[in-house]
Amino acid sequence: MSTTWQIDPSHTDAGFAVKHLMIATVRGRFSDVKGTVVVTGDDFGTAQLDVTIGTASVDTREPKRDQHLRSADFFDTERFPVMTFTSRKVARVGRGYSVAGDLTIRGVTRPVVFDVIDEGRARDPWGGQRAGFSATAIINRQDFGLTWNSVLEAGGVLVGDDVKISVDLELVKQASATIAA
Repeated sequence: MSTTWQIDPSHTDAGFAVKHLMIATVRGRFSDVKGTVVVTGDDFGTAQLDVTIGTASVDTREPKRDQHLRSADFFDTERFPVMTFTSRKVARVGRGYSVAGDLTIRGVTRPVVFDVIDEGRARDPWGGQRAGFSATAIINRQDFGLTWNSVLEAGGVLVGDDVKISVDLELVKQASATIAA
């Protein structure tokens, strides 16, 4: 029997970190995160994960930078309003999992592996069941067509290529559907 867990967007954080001027780190997040995790029974080692993130929800706490990130130079949110991740393989590793899947940004799909820590389970005040996970991966933004950059006068570039993705995910177990005989 499969169990569906829904991403709770108000308790989920999808963020990124990238080098700026080769010396500092800029962090941002996306507030529009949706998706499901379907497992056999309650075994997250069997998970099928489907996540959609609205690219226009990018927030780096700097409105001009956010506007630039939404432009055709980066996410091109008018043409590519969402990025997606679909898992292909889940393997148990220590306290968590290695989740391999397909990440699509700007219409470009590449394989990505997330290291996932199982943060545990809890009952919420309304009797529902919740599960928490933390996931990280590093991608090269150029692999996804995010190639805009500016060469610095002293050498180097304005924006680093490696992007660390971090997701703190809270899931809500959905009620099982009863099938009438």
